[in-house]
Amino acid sequence: MPEWTSETEYENLKLLRCGSAARIVLNRPDALNAWDSGLGNDLLDAIDKVEHDTTVKAVEIRGAGRAFSSGADLKAGFDHTDEHGAPDLARSLHERYHPVILGIRRMPKPVVAAVHGPAVGVACSLALACDLVLASESAYFLLSFTTIGLVPDGGSSAFIPARAGFSRASEMALLGERISGAQAADWGLVNRLVADADFETAADELVLRLARGATSAYAGAKQQLNASCFPELEKQLNLEATLQQGQAGSPDFVEGVTAFLERREARFGDS
Repeated sequence: MPEWTSETEYENLKLLRCGSAARIVLNRPDALNAWDSGLGNDLLDAIDKVEHDTTVKAVEIRGAGRAFSSGADLKAGFDHTDEHGAPDLARSLHERYHPVILGIRRMPKPVVAAVHGPAVGVACSLALACDLVLASESAYFLLSFTTIGLVPDGGSSAFIPARAGFSRASEMALLGERISGAQAADWGLVNRLVADADFETAADELVLRLARGATSAYAGAKQQLNASCFPELEKQLNLEATLQQGQAGSPDFVEGVTAFLERREARFGDS
């Protein structure tokens, strides 16, 4: 097995190196790597670091413990409020999530998401923002936004239609059901599906193969795909943020978050 060594110490993640490959590990395993402000700050710093390190040729993002990530950490509360006292979700998106998503898409080197266990909400967006997605059989993908009275964000409204088409994007966005690793592979959401027992080996082989490749050619290919598939990604992220903020003060969102924290089914409106 290749040897990965610690590159930089963070509070909420690990940055490892193996030759020309870098591995970013979301490291809040007790919280299923839920994304709070601390993790967001560390992740943005790590993304910036590997982008500008010319000795890094390929990057992998994964989670520690049992999950890729369970998404935004609702239990941690909200960092900011708007003039009406509602959570300022737009500000959180612009400051915490969008720079990471855009950093991955603009990085002139390939980024692999190695997904095991849940990739939920904005973490689903994070995985699908990467150039290649390797999933284990135990992985699942879930847009849980509408179940708490929100709309998809983190670029998922762009990445899922591009990967799987409108019909499947609608199903994920509206129904909020788990998409298993096998189903994700069948839909084209992920590039490769491997058995859990083969996950570590397959992840190593893929990112190290890319690290041995022609980095400048990868950068050009990535630029082409961005121009073809995501020419207005930033505009789409801004639309997501605007619509998300519109939901922030809604009764549906209040009920959705309350139900989530109380571990019960949400009761929206007159339903």
